[in-house]
Amino acid sequence: MQTGTHLDREHCVRAVQSKDARFDGWFFTAVLTTRIYCRPSCPVVPPKPRNMTFYPSAAACQQAGFRACKRCRPDTSPGSPEWNRRADLVARAMRLIADGVVDREGVPGLAARLGYSARQVERQLLAELGAGPLALARAQRAQTARLLVETTPLPMSEIAFAAGFASIRAFNDTVREVFALSPSELRARVPRSRAVGTPEFAGTPGTLTLRLPFRAPLNPDNLFGHLAATAVPGVEEWRDGAYRRTLRLPYGHGIVALAPRPDHIACRLALSDLRDLTVATSRCRRMLDLDADPVAVDDRLRADPVLAPLVDRAPGRRVPRTVDEAEFAVRAVLGQQVSTAAARTHAARLVTAHGKPLDDPEGGLTHLFPAPEALAAVDPASLAMPRTRRTTFTTLVGALADGRLHLGVEADWAETRARLLDLPGFGPWTADVIAMRALGDPDAFLATDLGVRRAARGLGLPATPGALTARAEAWRPWRAYAVQYLWATDGHPINFLPA
Repeated sequence: MQTGTHLDREHCVRAVQSKDARFDGWFFTAVLTTRIYCRPSCPVVPPKPRNMTFYPSAAACQQAGFRACKRCRPDTSPGSPEWNRRADLVARAMRLIADGVVDREGVPGLAARLGYSARQVERQLLAELGAGPLALARAQRAQTARLLVETTPLPMSEIAFAAGFASIRAFNDTVREVFALSPSELRARVPRSRAVGTPEFAGTPGTLTLRLPFRAPLNPDNLFGHLAATAVPGVEEWRDGAYRRTLRLPYGHGIVALAPRPDHIACRLALSDLRDLTVATSRCRRMLDLDADPVAVDDRLRADPVLAPLVDRAPGRRVPRTVDEAEFAVRAVLGQQVSTAAARTHAARLVTAHGKPLDDPEGGLTHLFPAPEALAAVDPASLAMPRTRRTTFTTLVGALADGRLHLGVEADWAETRARLLDLPGFGPWTADVIAMRALGDPDAFLATDLGVRRAARGLGLPATPGALTARAEAWRPWRAYAVQYLWATDGHPINFLPA
């Protein structure tokens, strides 16, 4: 559909005329006669092709003077799968913008994290997306503002600053420009029951209830099954049909509950600071891999006659990821050569001893997972693990704490994997599982994983790491998803949605 800045007009027109929801978030349709922009699946009668023009981002539509459609709400589309599939400058910048870096650190901070000049970042984003970092961040602020206006009873002044606007005037002007309504008019359009948030599952006062969209199909079994089966007591739990966990966020902390629904993920957030709403939502979407393109992934894997039956049996598997890359890296080391239960026990001890306590009125969450700085101060002798793994642990947390190793969303996948392999005690399995679940590399492949090798043997595939890696070349660039389908051949609890 899209290569660089070029949108294939013929394909875009066909997607709009067929109202194909698979392309929501890939591009936006701007209507020249009405000056409105829509998602491809907008339910209204499609405009004449001569009146359509196409943009790769909502921000580009807004910069060109188009306002968001009130029917299809294009600002609530799933994100483009491009930004989680690629590791180039534009993709890394988009992941950082989604994580709120421009709002917190400005364009200079964004550029510094990427290792480029602000001018280079601006030029490349403009070339591919038709909008620079400030415009992209502004579009994101508008989406957050709309969400708060429609789902909370907060005063508009509080919403303005929670959404990241520097002033109430900027908030008012942006909402009017993007949605062709004032904030008060936007709230007045929402039924009264929705204006204060109608929870899909019971919650406490002060929580926000959201619907996180995704591209169908989505198979929740291995996604939520993995998160629940490996949950660290005190930090994560499965309760009342939802995966719940604590979140460390830039301005404070939060607790999120996520539950699968047929056409969305029900999300309930309790935040100590509403300014963290955008980043919390972005991290939850990333953890659940909600911006993936399952049709493209499954079509590629289905081309292999060995994987085709697995894909056909349960299409739409996602890669369970993380909301905290450093936390996952620590947990990967704790899980080296031990069972899932043992890894949870080791992690729970660290949480109890070094995590930051918090209150959870709804369940059994008690702590934030310890930050690298706290773990770097841990006495190695107090760790109940073999001496070599203690060395691996202390080296990792030391590198994370002092900044020698960074695992954020802007990390270069190949470079970071190489740095991990240079650490003592880091072999291919540890580096690859961090690449897959923390860094988000969709092509990471666990050729040495026992579960993958066992599944390969049962399917008649090569079972030795070298031969299996060579065989898996045909699955690129989606080998991390192939791992999910291979794991699913086993009866391990990670493959099943909890009761």
